[in-house]
Amino acid sequence: MTEHSFALALEPGVFTWDDPRKIAESLKRSAEESTFRKTTPFQSAMSMLNFYINRAGKKLKPERKRILEQAKDELR
Repeated sequence: MTEHSFALALEPGVFTWDDPRKIAESLKRSAEESTFRKTTPFQSAMSMLNFYINRAGKKLKPERKRILEQAKDELR
């Protein structure tokens, strides 16, 4: 995410949390509250999660990636 983007207003540290359900709930809540989204809250939340995972690339530790992938399942 870039500093001056119109992305979702996320809770600080949301991608570092250890509970996939809380991550998913936070992303969904942020998407529902956003006035900038052009898609459904689900699509916005999933896009932000995918963006973070893809942006981190190989620097993302396997355990963190597993938690974030589980958050995707929670979103669904």
